[in-house]
Formats: sequence, structure tokens, C-alpha cells
Amino acid sequence: MTLPHATLPLEHERIDALVALMKQEQQLLVAADAIRLEEITPRKVALVQELAQLSRERHAALAGAGFAASEAGMEPWLVTHGDEAGRSAWAQLLALTAEAKELNRVNGMLINRQMAHNQTVLNALRTPTAAPESTLYGAKGQTFGSAPSRRFVVG
Repeated sequence: MTLPHATLPLEHERIDALVALMKQEQQLLVAADAIRLEEITPRKVALVQELAQLSRERHAALAGAGFAASEAGMEPWLVTHGDEAGRSAWAQLLALTAEAKELNRVNGMLINRQMAHNQTVLNALRTPTAAPESTLYGAKGQTFGSAPSRRFVVG
């Protein structure tokens, strides 16, 4: 039977990598570097999936030992069966997880800010002005705008 703390070193390694990746993501969001952001997403998804699997393994081990099969079961297990290294590893994992959650919150705010900016720019492009050169192009390439007509009346 696997002990609940057996996954902690791998979880720590993965969450540490995720935090580093999220910090890089934050820099790319500030720089509006969409191309490099696209490269990060698959790596983030893979790390989150690995973390979820390791967490499921830890939860199963906790349940097998008669504790709650959740994060809440880890503390009582550590009190009963853990050592100082296990408690320290768990505390570090919780701290890194809190950091990842905060980075995720901030990155989400940066994404929302960029989306709002993009929407403002798109709205400005869609709104015709009174200038004669205000011809815009629609989705199918047709022109539209509020420029005055230049029809001549021949009398």
C-alpha cells in the first residue's frame, strides 16, 4: 500500500514547475506576446493533469489508511503517522499551491484587462466616423461607412 506522503516530492516538483510557468505567463501577458503564450498553455495543462493524478493517488492512500480522501485528511494522517520531513513537505506544497492560486487570479485579471482593451479597439474600428475616408470593411470584404455619397445629379 502506498503511503499518503509518497506523492509529495513529485507534487512539489510539478507545482514548482507550474508556478514558474505561471510567472512566465504573467510576463508574456503584460507584454501581450500571444505567440509565446500559446506555447505555455499545453505545458500548463500537462502539469495540472499530472498534479490531479498525484492528488488522486494521495487521496486513495489516505482513504486506504482510514482518513478522509481529501486535502483535509492529510493533516490528521501526518499527526498520526508523519514525521517532520513529511509535515514540512506538506506545508511547502500548501504554500506553493497558494502561490499558484494567486498567480492564476492575477493572470486571469490580466487576461480580462487585455480582452476589454481588444474589445474597445474592435468597437472603435466598427464605429464609422463622419470623415469622408471612413470606409470600413465587413467580414465578407464589402465596404461600409458613413461617408457622404458622391453621386452627381445631371440636370
